Amino acid sequence: MDTEDSITEQVCQESDVQDGELREVEVAGHKVLLVRNKMEFSAVGSKCTHAGASLSKGVLAGNRLRCPWHGACFNIRTGDIEEYPTLDCLPCFKVRVEDGKVFITAKKKDLESDRKLKAMSERCRSNENTMLLLGGGAAALVCAETLRQEGFTGRIIMVTKEKHVPYDRTQLSKAMDKTLESIYLRQQDFFEAHGIDVWTDKEVVSVDTQGQKAHFQDGALQRYDQLLIATGSSPRQLQCPGSDLENVCSLQTPEDANRILHLATGKRVVILGASFIGMEVAAFLSDKASTICVVAREEFPFQAVLGPQLGGVAMKMLQNKRVKFYMKAEISELRGENRKVTEAVLASGEKLPADVVVVGIGVTSNSGFLKDTSIAMDRGGAILVDLFMQTNVPRVFAAGDVTSFPVTLFGGMTATIRHWQIAQAHGHIAALNMLKKQKALHTVPFFWTSLLGKSIRYAGYGKGYTDTVVKGNLEQLKFLVFYIK
Repeated sequence: MDTEDSITEQVCQESDVQDGELREVEVAGHKVLLVRNKMEFSAVGSKCTHAGASLSKGVLAGNRLRCPWHGACFNIRTGDIEEYPTLDCLPCFKVRVEDGKVFITAKKKDLESDRKLKAMSERCRSNENTMLLLGGGAAALVCAETLRQEGFTGRIIMVTKEKHVPYDRTQLSKAMDKTLESIYLRQQDFFEAHGIDVWTDKEVVSVDTQGQKAHFQDGALQRYDQLLIATGSSPRQLQCPGSDLENVCSLQTPEDANRILHLATGKRVVILGASFIGMEVAAFLSDKASTICVVAREEFPFQAVLGPQLGGVAMKMLQNKRVKFYMKAEISELRGENRKVTEAVLASGEKLPADVVVVGIGVTSNSGFLKDTSIAMDRGGAILVDLFMQTNVPRVFAAGDVTSFPVTLFGGMTATIRHWQIAQAHGHIAALNMLKKQKALHTVPFFWTSLLGKSIRYAGYGKGYTDTVVKGNLEQLKFLVFYIK
């Protein structure tokens, strides 16, 4: 039976679907995921709202469905997000069983969209309560959205020193040719529609936690009732003679990605650092630059996190694409002509021709503006928070790359984990606790890297591992590695 805005269709026989099965069916020509769990049926959108993976290949545990690509989780009863990285819920459809036949009823607009935005409260102008969010990345964005979803009607201000509304930073090294609009997480009209002020090109220089004010480089100041610090991290700068030459680049913004791609196309590239940024940039440029040399102190790429076995596999993948590796090496000097870099000199004396040098030697926390506050930080400048994202100062919370937080898997030891998914989880938990909902962080760290069309995915926190166990075949790039202590 159809109504004006919904449609009902039989999709299968009840006896055809096994308990625990994830089955893709069609309703009015649109794919829907039918789930049978403990003999009850649910129906939700068939694709993950993060990157479009088919959820029929996901994993079901209770009412939680996990995406097979990047680990986002959804509740099969409601479509709601239960784990990041994603911003939108799944559309949810009604299921009924009649005479052994399974019917799905869906609104046409929900079928045509592959995502659902959770309901948000409207901004109430008479509510002067102000949530000030310093930073314009994933943590601040999810915090802002969660505040509205949880009924906050006061003022939300998100402040970023960048020129853009929040964007998908993970794409900068994996797909350097993407347009700005394609990596925006939300468009400007979204923020206007939900009463979220986004101040771009505005850098915080100090915070007065006693007076509850933030001061900005342009002389402005802003009062707050609750403060979130989610200012992230910045690329560590190369310190050697010639590091100030032109065409020596770090990668942090879309402008950086575009500039590196432009400078590197058809040219000689030297990449300093063989961790995630360096390796992803090398992989992306492997069919665009004339030569690529990767220089790193370690014996293998990714060695500190993934170990020598996996690092060796990744190195071989790129060597097959003519990328040269200079491992256990350091750059002692950059030389140039007319202020532009022309070669990198290794500590061994070997010279590598270079039209562009990309520096990927780690990051530092963006917390220098807090030096005159009593906010507790570790030796590296990361802000110490508890499982509620609360700092040691009342009304001040922190989230994302700039924090050091207790890792439940690690017995509560604090660590800085700069993952996209972690930043979003932090922003969500911070928002709930800014609203005094007393919700503790409970998440398994997860990240992924992409090289030449292959994805390496990592779950957990393996710092200090002493051994690895490999299942499968490393050479065939089909494997599972356990990190053991």
